[in-house]
Formats: sequence, structure tokens, C-alpha cells
Amino acid sequence: MTAEDSYDRLNDDDYPAYAIGTAAHMLGTTQGFLRALGDARLITPLRSDGGHRRYSRHQLRIAARARELVDRGTPIEAACRIILLEDQLDAAQRRNAAAQHSAGR
Repeated sequence: MTAEDSYDRLNDDDYPAYAIGTAAHMLGTTQGFLRALGDARLITPLRSDGGHRRYSRHQLRIAARARELVDRGTPIEAACRIILLEDQLDAAQRRNAAAQHSAGR
């Protein structure tokens, strides 16, 4: 692996660079909270060769959204469902906009 390859990984939002302890510290939450997000299937961390959970920056942003909802009193299961539905709605709106743009040509 070259230095350039390493640098590219640092810029990759989907590269699983963060161990669970580091991820929890960055989010100001507990490891149990991150495990609960996995149990609710909001995020699925990759596993290292040793079986340890590894999180990407993209997953940490999703976890931060969940934490905001939970901090405001939303149960974790409901927070996960809200985020999943918001993401589905966003994707559908992007598809609709692309289809309308294509139809307008």
C-alpha cells in the first residue's frame, strides 16, 4: 500500500476507520448506544479480522443523528425508524427530481 492509498482511505466516508471506543468518544456516547444502533439495524459496522466493530464517518454521522433524537426524548427504536424513513424519503425525492429532469428534456 502506498502513502497515496492511505491518504485516499482517510478521505473515504465509507472506510471503517474507527473502533467502537473511539467512535463512542467522538460522539460523546457509550459503546452500548452504538451496539443498540446495530441491534436496531440502523448501522451495521464492519468487523476487523479480530471481530471488532469498525465504523465509518458516514456511519458516525447517522449515529449522531440518532443521538440527537434520543437526547430529545425519542426512544432509540423510534429514532432509528425515523432516520431510516427520512433517508428513504430523501432517496425517493432525488429519484423523482431526476425523473422530472429527464422528462423535461
